[in-house]
Parts: sequence; structure tokens; C-alpha cells
Amino acid sequence: MSEAKTPKDVIKIVKERNVSFIQFWFTDVLGILKSFSITPSELEEALSEGMGFDGSSVEGFARIEESDMIAKPDPATFQFLPWRPKDRPVARMFCDILEPDGTPYVGDPRYVFKRILAKVAEQGYTYYLGPELEYFYFENNETPKIIDKGGYFDAPPLDTAGHLRRDTIFALQEMGIQVEYSHHEVAPSQHEIDLRYDEGLRMADTALTMRITVKEIARQNGVYATFMPKPLFGENGSGMHTHQSLFKGDANAFYDASDQYHLSAMAKSYIAGIMAHAREMALVTNQWVNSYKRLVPGYEAPVYVAWARRNRSTMVRVPMYKPGKEKATRIEFRSPDPACNPYLAFAVMLAAGMKGVEENYQLPEPIEEDIYEMDEIARERAGITSLPGSLYEALQEMEKSELMRETLGDHIFNKLIANKKIEWDRYRTHVSEFEISNYLPIL
Repeated sequence: MSEAKTPKDVIKIVKERNVSFIQFWFTDVLGILKSFSITPSELEEALSEGMGFDGSSVEGFARIEESDMIAKPDPATFQFLPWRPKDRPVARMFCDILEPDGTPYVGDPRYVFKRILAKVAEQGYTYYLGPELEYFYFENNETPKIIDKGGYFDAPPLDTAGHLRRDTIFALQEMGIQVEYSHHEVAPSQHEIDLRYDEGLRMADTALTMRITVKEIARQNGVYATFMPKPLFGENGSGMHTHQSLFKGDANAFYDASDQYHLSAMAKSYIAGIMAHAREMALVTNQWVNSYKRLVPGYEAPVYVAWARRNRSTMVRVPMYKPGKEKATRIEFRSPDPACNPYLAFAVMLAAGMKGVEENYQLPEPIEEDIYEMDEIARERAGITSLPGSLYEALQEMEKSELMRETLGDHIFNKLIANKKIEWDRYRTHVSEFEISNYLPIL
């Protein structure tokens, strides 16, 4: 947690700690971090009025004729960057993007999430998230050359990159970010750091911070970290299993002691909402061409829209209830990947779940058998549908979704669709190494 809460706190800390620069962080529509730095002499004005910048060069922001934007820092997100020199420290704050007149900018992903969080807060609820981000370490960013041959939960000597995870966790802890645990994942050179659950907006900021921290610690150690969903052929891809719950005050609104699954009616409708809208929100939770190379049978990633308690082949899992742990009752949404824009991904998850709650969607029975072993007729009989099989299919689903348009707002909805149409067009016309090696010799 940040030790700063107000602009006065930030100004005081910057002065006392001899801070050299303050970085202002925000994301474009795709979730790529953007940043610019100011010196302490500009800080007071920046905190009160924000700092102007040209938004026309930021993906999904303004057109060139309407390019003036204001970055208004959130003082509660003030943190020192542990990888910068301690004698002249550098800090960062996340920003809200505003129009020149001070109103929220509709193209700001953080604003999209804040807007739906406010709607839920009006009903008395707080949204909690605990994402598990998987990623790979490679020798460089030009070729996916592994740096270890470990597998699931392996320890040294197979897990030779454990020190990178350890240093990353130390850096995260210095920034006030709580980590539950970390381990080697299934694929060689694949790792996972699980963040302790937190309130929605803080967790979106934290997920972005974690991605940057993982990459920065890797860079300092001469390797490259990537959150690309499927960088290695024939190996598991990287997911972002997202645990989520809603609380009313101190009470977990997803818990019901009298239910056989210990799930409240609200939790069941929330899961039903996630399931009903999973296909149309896939473009946000799995936003790259490469995302759909992960969502295939055989590599532990969910392909089918179903829920269960023990079954990890389903898209939604409800971790088993432990007596006395009512607050831990939650759902785990397993299809998103860590290359998404967390603000938008968390926003559409919450919107889908709450749509289910508001309209009292009915939850089907859990599927505890391995869905991958079921044939098409059995899946159809059980009412199991599939997630989109490609970015193009996801595009088609989202384009007709009123819920996604309403949640994201017209601006981001249209910008994201336009960007992804360009990405798909570039991909489908690209001649790959696979085509050259397989077809050129025989055709």
C-alpha cells in the first residue's frame, strides 16, 4: 500500500526523500503502459491541475485535431521504483486522463473500470480480485529461447530462474504489493506469481505494476520476460486465472452456508453472467491473435464454457470451501490471459457477472467430468458451448454485443474493434514459416 494518501502527503515525501523524478503512468486502449516524467518543481501544479500532453500518438486516444489531454495523478498510487538508485529515488503515480475542461476522458481504460466500480459501489458492493499471472523468461526478445527446463512446481536444479522470481517479489514487496506465492509453471521457462486479492482498481494498477516489475528485473539480469499468451509451440500457454468476489461491508456476498456448493444466489447468477457473455468479451480478455493459440484443447487452457469445483477443464472454477473461511469464497475465471488490458478485462468481467445478477440468470449444474474427453454430441446435450477459436470469431461476437458497447463506451468499443480488425487483416495475409516449409517444397 502507498504511504501517501493526499497531494500534501506526496509533496512531503518527495521533499523529504530527495526524489529526482516522478513518473506518470497510464495505459493505451491495448493495455500498453505509457509514461512521462516530471521533476519535483512541477509536482504541486501537476497534483492540483494535472499535466497536459499530446494524446494523438497514444493508441485509441484522440485524433490529431483533438489531441490535448491532461494526466491527473492519483496520489494514493504513489510508490518508489525499487530498481532506480536509492540515493536519487524515482517514484511513480497512476493517472486518470482528463479532457482539457477537467472532465474524464472516455478513452481512458482506467475510467472505464472506475465507472462500473462506482455503479457496483452504489449498490453497496466492493469488488475484489486476485489474478494469477503466468509468463516466460527467454534469452532475448527476438527468439523464444528458454533459460530453464523446469516443469510444474519444480525446484532447483531444474528451476534455474527461481532467483528472478525471488528478486521480483522483493521488488513488489518494496512497493507495498502483497504476493501470495510463486512457482515454476508447466512449460519450460514458464513461471507464475500470484498476487494477494485486493480491491478492484488497486488490483488493476497492481497487475500493470507487476508486469513492468517482472520485465524490469529480467532486463537487469540480462534476460527477457514476456506475457505473450503462447510463445512456444507444443507447450502450455500463459493464462491469467482471475479470482473474484463481491463483498457487502465485511460480508462475502458470494457465500451461503446453506447451499450445497456454499454459493449464494448472487454468486450463481454472477457465474451464469460470466458464462453467458464469455464469447462476446473474449476480444477484451484475450485480445491478441496469439491468444487463440493458447485456447486450444490439450494444454490446460479452457476452451469450453462451463463451470465446476474440482474440474480444471472448465472455464469457471469454484475453489472448494474450507470451514471457517467464508471470506475466501470466490469464483475463478480461467480463460483470460496476462497480455490483456487489466482495466478493460476486469471491467467486462464485472459487467458480465453483474448482468447475470441483475437479470437473475440461472446457473446450470457443474460439469465435473473432463470436457475434453466428451464428444460433440455429449457436449451439446450438456449445453456446453465453446469460446471463440480465433481473433476473427471474437471480433464477430463483440461487434454485436450491446453489453460490451455499454461497458466500454462507444469510443473504446469502436477503437478496439478497429484496431483488432487491422491486426486480424495483417495476420491473415501474412505468409508464415509453416506455410513456406510445408507448401513451397511440394506445390
